[in-house]
Amino acid sequence: MGYADAAALSNLAVCLLALALAAVGIYAVVSYSVGQRTREIGIRMALGARRGDVLGMVLRQGLTPVALGLAGGAVLAVGCSRTLGGLLYGVAATDPLPYLSVCVLLLVIAAAACFVPARRAMREDPLMSLRYE
Repeated sequence: MGYADAAALSNLAVCLLALALAAVGIYAVVSYSVGQRTREIGIRMALGARRGDVLGMVLRQGLTPVALGLAGGAVLAVGCSRTLGGLLYGVAATDPLPYLSVCVLLLVIAAAACFVPARRAMREDPLMSLRYE
């Protein structure tokens, strides 16, 4: 294995580690914020809200800040990639596939982070959700 192969492999490992840390961070923050709304979801369900409407509201409110952050991060990443273009191996600085794939992956993780606690809160009895503190 040559120097270029070892450098490319170490760059890949660092990229995957950064992606994993971002995914865990997004999941933790979004899941926590949705989990804090258990009482609100219980009240909505007790007043007759449909499950699909509540789930759509939670997904929309949870994914909006994530989408804004991804858009801002993508703009900054494109700007920084021009200066760091010499450090990239096998990928052009303006190749849209890596940007798009990371954004889609992080959006899927954020959607799961919203969906799992919202579904759990919707399955509970509304009276139990109202007593939850």
